[in-house]
Amino acid sequence: RLETESEHEENPAGHVSDAPPLVNSKQPSEVHNLIGLHNIDLHRVTDASAILLQIFMFALTVLTPNTAFHKTLFVFNAAIWRIWYSVGIGYILNRQSTKKKWTRHFLKYGESTEEAWRQWKGSYHISMTLCYGSFIAATWKMYSFPGDWGYGLVLLKHVLGASLVALQLWTVISIYESLGEFGWFFGDFFFFDQAPKLTYSGIYRFLNNPERVIGLAGVWGAVLITGSSAIFFLAILSHILTLAFIQFVERPHMQKLYGRSLRRDSGLVKSLKRSLPPPLRQWQGSMDKMLQETADFVEDFIDAARPKFAAGMNTIVKDSTALFKGYPTRISITRVAPDLAGYDPKDYSLEIEGTPSSALARSQRTSGKEGETARSPPERRSEFKTLSFEYGAPVKVKWTAPLNHSKKDWVGLYMVADNASREATRVASQGRWVATNKEQFASATSDSGILISDTRVSGTTRRDGESEDFLSGEMEFAGDKLWWTTGVFEFRYHHNGKHNVMAISLPFEIRIGRFDEDDVEVDANGLIRGAVEDALLPVVRNCFDRDPDIAPNTVDEAFGGLVERNGKFAKRVVFAVHQMFGIEFATEVVQADGNVKNLAWRICNAKKVLHVLFEGEDDADDSEVLGVCCSVDGKEECLM
Repeated sequence: RLETESEHEENPAGHVSDAPPLVNSKQPSEVHNLIGLHNIDLHRVTDASAILLQIFMFALTVLTPNTAFHKTLFVFNAAIWRIWYSVGIGYILNRQSTKKKWTRHFLKYGESTEEAWRQWKGSYHISMTLCYGSFIAATWKMYSFPGDWGYGLVLLKHVLGASLVALQLWTVISIYESLGEFGWFFGDFFFFDQAPKLTYSGIYRFLNNPERVIGLAGVWGAVLITGSSAIFFLAILSHILTLAFIQFVERPHMQKLYGRSLRRDSGLVKSLKRSLPPPLRQWQGSMDKMLQETADFVEDFIDAARPKFAAGMNTIVKDSTALFKGYPTRISITRVAPDLAGYDPKDYSLEIEGTPSSALARSQRTSGKEGETARSPPERRSEFKTLSFEYGAPVKVKWTAPLNHSKKDWVGLYMVADNASREATRVASQGRWVATNKEQFASATSDSGILISDTRVSGTTRRDGESEDFLSGEMEFAGDKLWWTTGVFEFRYHHNGKHNVMAISLPFEIRIGRFDEDDVEVDANGLIRGAVEDALLPVVRNCFDRDPDIAPNTVDEAFGGLVERNGKFAKRVVFAVHQMFGIEFATEVVQADGNVKNLAWRICNAKKVLHVLFEGEDDADDSEVLGVCCSVDGKEECLM
């Protein structure tokens, strides 16, 4: 496990820049809660924003006329906020449950898990406030004060509607009393470090999900009071989206945390089943069995039909291919230089040299996901070894050409997969090219990288059996002339300023080795921060083009000022860190840290945060499951 040195250094933060620790292994404090009138704090941005937005919405509701156009706008606004509250918030929670996306975003910018939790609570609170506030505003717009309370069922509808509203308010208060602040804001999506022990209490003694029915009683009360089809539409939309939220967001997360031990039937349902006469109970059991068998049949049918559908698509593709083969006529346009005649590609060659990638990077080409016969290193029948170079390290290219080669020849760097033709290059080099001779092109960067040009070499050194003399040269690709990603690449020698290919180098791979924390030496305190610094320093130097003005020579040396002014250097480091350690930072974090030592500290802390999150989630799978309320540190809280 990665640990920080904050416990062993005099600096309590463990960071040269006195940054706060990123990880908090305990559940958040409930001292400064959000929910409840007694918790309103106008010094807090969330509270002030929610109140100001509600005042603004109330003013719009009261001051705008009750025309059909304005009523439509208010109903549309309520629908949009309901969709965001259920679908948008649901998507965020789903991504947090499966990939910790919300927490990772704040770690990316060097923030802590506590800050991620606070920001989530604020976003959820404002979204919930605006969802229900916009619904109330739309209801107000669609409501007409009755002229005669004794006419028909007017009074009864108002009494029933007000009762349903009161029922929803009671339900919400009961849910909050059972769940607490932590459960109300879906805290179990964000903190997995303590395995919760579930118990049933409060409203959850009787209902598994009160939100399914009585949790939305108030919106149906508004339908009765207003008698509006538009409010009926909003109520239907709200109920459908709430059921979808429970089914696709809450239920999968609860199943992941607590497994199949979750209570299937609530206390109320069990009581109702026990009170049924024996014939009805038998009929109900038969219906449940039939529904289960039907669901299994549908799943089996879909699984069986999927290969047939796939085979059908393959058949369509084959028939289409055969049809096109019946019309083989094609037009081929090839760009050929007028003076290409007389030049033999055999007289051209390219050889490359670079800094070999680490042994760890080469060993990780085998991931363990292959078949048994593919997991061992391949047996080679020649002395050739795969060319694999360090990320960002300069690559030297040696070329040979005949004595009469064009002075406007040039060499470009490409991804192997970008060109289908070996005779002509069909994709732009995007600045990743170097001329063979100086001052032949108008581009100022064409000469950058030329080391040697047109050195005559005796034909006696040739290996192809020919005896004619030839010319050779050297060039170096570095900095902006490299690809700042991983993959397989090749160099192409082009003739006379055109794109006709005369020679292609051997393909080579750029690979960043994954940092293996189990295969490094720890320091006297049992920490591996030093190993992280050692692994990071050469990568950072490569990312900074090994420029002595900005590239550090030690882990304590500050980055040059150009790193802050030009974001490309930080972006290179961010990509390398993501590949090596699986941590994604923002470029501002690299610029703010200022040296390798600080960056290594932040990586260790971020790894620790994610380790706590995922380890806690795994531990929760083995927890004792009793219900939907949890006991943490001796206090009973409920999880949604």
